[in-house]
Amino acid sequence: MYQHIQYTVEDPVAVITLNRPEALNAITGRMQAEMKHALAAAEADEKVVGIVMTGAGRGFCAGADIGGLQATASGERGEAEDLSEFAANPGNPDMGPNFQVTFTYLMSIRKPLIAAINGACAGLGFVFACLCDMRFVERQAKFTSAFVNRGLIAEHGSSWVLPRLLGTSRALDILWSGRKFTGEEAERIGLADRLCEQGESLEQASAYIRMLAETAAPESIKMVKAQVYRHLNMELEDAMRESNRWMAESLKRDEFKEGVNSFVERRPPNFKRVSE
Repeated sequence: MYQHIQYTVEDPVAVITLNRPEALNAITGRMQAEMKHALAAAEADEKVVGIVMTGAGRGFCAGADIGGLQATASGERGEAEDLSEFAANPGNPDMGPNFQVTFTYLMSIRKPLIAAINGACAGLGFVFACLCDMRFVERQAKFTSAFVNRGLIAEHGSSWVLPRLLGTSRALDILWSGRKFTGEEAERIGLADRLCEQGESLEQASAYIRMLAETAAPESIKMVKAQVYRHLNMELEDAMRESNRWMAESLKRDEFKEGVNSFVERRPPNFKRVSE
């Protein structure tokens, strides 16, 4: 039923492929709606431990579709497409209002979300990549923010997330200049968590999720993600108190008992997968 993405599940990995290769997977309203729908499906699927987002063809995502940008610039927006069949609200509402504004919901997805960046990553596609939990980047990938070159500001949370990933001066350089940089520089400055050879980012990201499925408790993965993002917005005292409360709750779960037993018995843990 999807037109602008592909969605596949191969236990324990869900893959969302932005699928407009003829346009370097430029983002449309339909793509955004389909992506949210697929993310909600992945969250609800107990087979899925983590999600990989990638692009079809030779690019990850070239940003917003130029046709839509031209219509916005000219004030000639046409009638909106009916996308009600894809209505979905992925993400954990308990994360709070910081994660319910435009694309910040990506940080509240209850499962790991990894961007496998296989080529051009620009504009809004660059924002999507930054809002994922990790980035596995191929050497030949090309990045650019490009906002100032279009007479725009840093959009959709990039002014918040990029300094936290890279530091303020590197974030300003990228956002001010709109310059292009490669996957190799992305690794050097801390944007890429893994540097991959051409054609290998999807498999390496999937392998990482398979490793988590074998070794990490699903509820713990979810809670640690919530801790990391929520606590970026908190004072230390509040973060510590919330961590102490959640730790007390985790000590009562069956996952904790299985984790201890597997360690004592010198065997891999057998954690039960959970879904929302």
